[in-house]
Amino acid sequence: TCAVAALVGLSFSGAIGLTFLMLGCALEYYGVYWPLFVLIFYFICPIPHFIAKRVSDDSDAASSACRELAYFFTTGIVVSAFGFPIILARVEAIKWGACGLVLAGNAVIFLTILGFFLVFGRGDDFSWEQW
Repeated sequence: TCAVAALVGLSFSGAIGLTFLMLGCALEYYGVYWPLFVLIFYFICPIPHFIAKRVSDDSDAASSACRELAYFFTTGIVVSAFGFPIILARVEAIKWGACGLVLAGNAVIFLTILGFFLVFGRGDDFSWEQW
């Protein structure tokens, strides 16, 4: 039941993060939907980890080059997700308040993704492979 509580908590925090993102887009004062392109970063963020996990399952090395490359690509994706709304606000495509809401949503969503991998990423009975 601890895993179910973790899953409920992660889904709740994911909903909070997406709410911040939608508020940054849909409030009448902001009214521009360009920040929704951040959703692409949310979807591609775990892909390097999945590829590295699949490739490096055969080796028992504590730190492999493939895993380090996956960390590098994941870091680039996360930094790009935080940089995108700042660039949009800098060129005045969105307002700075919308940028702040999107950055808050980014922080919550990426912490949720990290929490998911910390809770369900272990190789125990209850892992992310069941989902």
